Amino acid sequence: MPLNFSWARAGVAALALASTAAAAQQDGEAVTPDRARANFARPITLAADDVRAFAPPPAGFADAQAGVPGGRIEELGYASGVTGTQRQALVYLPHGYAAGRRYPVLYLLHGIGGNQHEWNGYVRANVVLDKLIASGKALPMIVVMPNGRAMPDDRSPPPDRVFTPQNAEGFAKFERDLLEFLIPAVETKYAAARDRRQRALAGLSMGGGQALNFGLAHLDTFAWVGGFSSAPNTRPDAELLRDPAALKRELALLYLSCGNKDGLINVSQRVHRALQAQGVAHLWHVDEYGHDRDSWAENLFHFAQRLFR
Repeated sequence: MPLNFSWARAGVAALALASTAAAAQQDGEAVTPDRARANFARPITLAADDVRAFAPPPAGFADAQAGVPGGRIEELGYASGVTGTQRQALVYLPHGYAAGRRYPVLYLLHGIGGNQHEWNGYVRANVVLDKLIASGKALPMIVVMPNGRAMPDDRSPPPDRVFTPQNAEGFAKFERDLLEFLIPAVETKYAAARDRRQRALAGLSMGGGQALNFGLAHLDTFAWVGGFSSAPNTRPDAELLRDPAALKRELALLYLSCGNKDGLINVSQRVHRALQAQGVAHLWHVDEYGHDRDSWAENLFHFAQRLFR
């Protein structure tokens, strides 16, 4: 069932608070809304390099426009050995998709209160991609938007149950679901390239943390990784960057972004500075937004143009 987008717009800050559940569990503290609220409300301190790497996109970049050839969205069902259920993902196929060629694949992960409809319905990822591909600024690609909550009941929880350890745990369990069940299902049904350099993983908020956690741990699967407004489920630096030499050797692109009004920017700042200390090349983009769709749409715009080149 699609995400209630009117609720999502009004409650996006609450979703950001909820994404601290995993962090609270890791340090042994009780998972409570008060803990999350305090975490999200920490003072924002900007360094000299916490600035834009790219100019803002043109006006209307995420608005539908007559005459732009559109890709199509379809549902993919796949059996998950993690949940023991049939799960659903949305798949974007670019305009002109043909089974006779191989396409690179971008996996896009949603936030803690969302589901597989969040990127397409709330952020309007399909419109951003349609325009970039039609103008030749991005390569034609398949985009998979899964439900990143690997639970038998993977529906978006009501607002009063977003901030629970059980909900956060489902996002951690998605690592195996993605690698062992979703990717093989995509590559069986679609004309998807199977080379690691033709696979990218990115996400927003809780999904940004997932993308960094899973992507940097599985360089044999992904060469392109993006974390947008990554939440505190992002693993500690020592675990995330346990093999800097491999990151330098294997990553084609590591992209980090956050808004300078986002109370969770300290998560992305921490990863950025750890990467700097280890000498791992990456892009660091800080826009003028909070924890909201304007930032996520803009960063998809910038990220997608740099993929698979």
